[in-house]
Amino acid sequence: MPPSHRAALEAAEVVAGSARHLALLAQLDAERLEWPVPFADGIPRLLALRGRRVAMLASGDPFWFGAGTSITRHLAAQEWHALPAPSTFALAAARLGWALEGTACLGLHAAPLSRLRPHLWSGARLLVLLRDAAAVADLAGFLVDAGFGATTLTVLEALGGPRERRRDVRAESYDLADVAHPVAVALQVAGEGFALPRSNGLPDALFAHDGQITKQAVRALTLSALAPRPGERLWDIGAGSGSVAIEWLLAHRSCEAVAIEADPQRAARLRGNADALGVDRLVVATGSAPAALAGLPRPNAVFVGGGVSQALLECLWEVLLPGCRVVANAVTLESEALLALWHARAGGSLMRIELAHVQPLGARRGWRSAYPIVQWSGRR
Repeated sequence: MPPSHRAALEAAEVVAGSARHLALLAQLDAERLEWPVPFADGIPRLLALRGRRVAMLASGDPFWFGAGTSITRHLAAQEWHALPAPSTFALAAARLGWALEGTACLGLHAAPLSRLRPHLWSGARLLVLLRDAAAVADLAGFLVDAGFGATTLTVLEALGGPRERRRDVRAESYDLADVAHPVAVALQVAGEGFALPRSNGLPDALFAHDGQITKQAVRALTLSALAPRPGERLWDIGAGSGSVAIEWLLAHRSCEAVAIEADPQRAARLRGNADALGVDRLVVATGSAPAALAGLPRPNAVFVGGGVSQALLECLWEVLLPGCRVVANAVTLESEALLALWHARAGGSLMRIELAHVQPLGARRGWRSAYPIVQWSGRR
């Protein structure tokens, strides 16, 4: 520790931290507060110490997948001061000679491994923080299942300390049984696994569904009309498989989405789709619109993929903020007529989408047309 950090510890009345952190401070006279598991249980105990000189120990840079924001969100600006040390990511990059700006850095202490999915492509480099040895083994298995078993895992233990150790192993032949916490893993991704495209319109096969899905080509046109932008929120009404909401979230890590689905089985299925594709910011509201919209945070864009009705559109025009983008798809004559009326009322764009796919026709091939889709996009 540099002198400034040591001085802060020596001046503290109370030092809080994990058991392994506190064990490093044998000569400290301050009162000790061992941080509990789960982490959130320690926050009330820390806040109860307001008015005293408290030092909290956290690994490396507490504001990069660390404890920093979990604590400071409860404090006023003048109540805290941070003294960061080199992060695990910085230490790992220094050992490996990797450029951090070209490396995906993820903290998965308490998050599912599926968060890795959007970052997996042959040639990618990732630095991942994990909770323990079992999680490293699970990571290797996850990569094998995803088709990236040829990935090299560099297991980095206790970086920056006397127990520091580095070992390299391929995911498909992972056999380490004595990995010690704290642990980070560097991935040099390799293999024939499927890398998620970055364009609109993911393959339908990536989504579990019961037929209620906005198909790939129509979804690409729908997302183009919705035009996701960083920091924006979507309402996906009649979400079905959740494909539109999930692709909205994949557009940018700061996007948010609420999927409104009346069928509980479909709601559970779309949650599973989001988890499988590494999306963690999807809120699922089970219920029928417009009633299910009550109390939801206002969106920047709305997609109506199922159940479009006069009552729903009237409700949206009452509750949405001016400028909110609205896109609705219709397949029945009745819903087409409704969208034509709203186009006349609110303007925007009305488009008819007709697609045909090649199918076997006896010994030859022919075109089979899908039901045409009418898409209306406008602004509140």
